[in-house]
Amino acid sequence: MKTFLCRSLFFFILLNLLLLVSVAEQTPPSNPSAPQSGQTTPAQTTPAQTTPAQPADQSKDAQDNKKTSDANQGTSKDRLFFALPNFLTLENAGQVPPLTAGQKFKVVARGSFDYILIPWYGALAGISQAENSEPGYGQGAQGYGKRFGAAFADGTIENFLTGAILPSVLHQDPRFFQESDGTFLHRTGYAISRIFVTRTDSGHQQFNFSEICGSAAAAAISTYSYHPSADRTLPNTASVWGTQVGYDTLTYVVKEFWPDIRRKLSKKKQPAPAN
Repeated sequence: MKTFLCRSLFFFILLNLLLLVSVAEQTPPSNPSAPQSGQTTPAQTTPAQTTPAQPADQSKDAQDNKKTSDANQGTSKDRLFFALPNFLTLENAGQVPPLTAGQKFKVVARGSFDYILIPWYGALAGISQAENSEPGYGQGAQGYGKRFGAAFADGTIENFLTGAILPSVLHQDPRFFQESDGTFLHRTGYAISRIFVTRTDSGHQQFNFSEICGSAAAAAISTYSYHPSADRTLPNTASVWGTQVGYDTLTYVVKEFWPDIRRKLSKKKQPAPAN
């Protein structure tokens, strides 16, 4: 539980830092000084050449859809806080064709080996070493390297089991479909419920065997294979399983509200209309 709370706190601190960086990068430059009295500008001398601007909302929506969706693949190009892979989240998807087994494996591989995960797993390994969790790994560079490899393996195995292998075998859809409408509490409840309820490839609702059973299998594989022998116990396996499910639950909630945050950040990028 301590490890889960620490990693959850780190997760939200990282997202807040990414948010601050995103806001700083997207803050529009100050408007150029207005022309002094008596001076004319090209727009003033040739008004006939000006054209009406397109509505800002329509233009921005079109750009967002182009940047964050991949209709041909049925997946997304989006990133949580412009960094963490968010390729299995669809916004306002409605009825979309199911993913083939090959597409499921391809998108999971794309997200699991994304460059941003190197510092992410490095930070998780640092937290684990600072807590001296799983002392069998030891300390120093060797202990850190083992923890980094274990964190990377844990995440990759779980991603493939919950997002590709079991969804392909059970014909379940690994994508997260954002609710979009409703109150904050309604949408939060919907996001949490996706841990237990998912779509099938045929579009029906079904218990999320891929998430629950996949994360349990990933916890068992990691605990009883490359983790220290002293930690190869059933209680530790259950703890790892609970940590993974809890982390996935928090991630679903962030995924639900991220498109709203992204649009607010994008509006800051638009220059103020001229008087």
